[in-house]
Amino acid sequence: MMSLRIVVVVLAVLTGVTGSPTVTVRPEADSVDVTAHPNSVPEVEEENEITGQEVLVDEETEEVMATGELNPNHYPARRAAQVVQHYLNTRHGSPYRLFGMHEVHSGNAEDVDSGRKYQLEISVRERISNTAEKCSAEVLFPKGEPQRSPEVQASCGDLRTNNSKAQEEALYQKYKGSQTPVSAEYLPDSHGHIEPDMEPFWHLCTVASSFVMLNESTENTVYNMAQVANITQLASENDQLKFDCHTLLHEMVSQEIIHWKLLFTWSPPEGVKVLQMEQLPHCHECQKPPHTN
Repeated sequence: MMSLRIVVVVLAVLTGVTGSPTVTVRPEADSVDVTAHPNSVPEVEEENEITGQEVLVDEETEEVMATGELNPNHYPARRAAQVVQHYLNTRHGSPYRLFGMHEVHSGNAEDVDSGRKYQLEISVRERISNTAEKCSAEVLFPKGEPQRSPEVQASCGDLRTNNSKAQEEALYQKYKGSQTPVSAEYLPDSHGHIEPDMEPFWHLCTVASSFVMLNESTENTVYNMAQVANITQLASENDQLKFDCHTLLHEMVSQEIIHWKLLFTWSPPEGVKVLQMEQLPHCHECQKPPHTN
């Protein structure tokens, strides 16, 4: 594998504070061979995603065993752990609950008849309350065509305990019969700012986008939320708040910004339900989200 050196800095999705995803890619990034075996990767160093994520790919590369114990700091384990993050958001995310992958403690990979299976011990952090929980997880990347979404099982500490029920109910009641439906664009804006009253809707779009990122993930991808281009509240249906959302996702391996249109509902009892998701055509002339090179 060719020697390479890439520095990618991503300011991850923040909650409770102002900020925006930030990506800086050196020109050498174009030379990355993403067709290589997913376990043939260089060593990486990363910071806590809550305060930002720094990925350093060293010039010296190291072959990782195709099966068996994985280095927690290498891409295979961390990419699988990122899938667990999206899975937890689809199950437990809300306007006031958003999960991020915090640390990989250990990982193991094996080839099985149905695909490639990862066993992981990780920590995830609920970003708004800034609390962490340890999780045991299994991620299976099915083999064959067409591509199928990963199969995830996760057992975490006390994620089902929801201390934000009162906030969620208040938000729901405020907008259920509102004469001024939510309508916003560019979350965050060009200065990385999100108005406080719009942060719950940024979180909702992030949770809805986790359904896409979970569905699209493979052993060779790392997805993060980049920006909400726009969100519009539609007429409520069956006591569910309904939203149309255009999101921009950052695929960190290919460095692509991918546009998706989502139709989803939310209520405190039912959580986020994605009704439709459509990948929009790639636009070479479209403006990238703020601070994304």
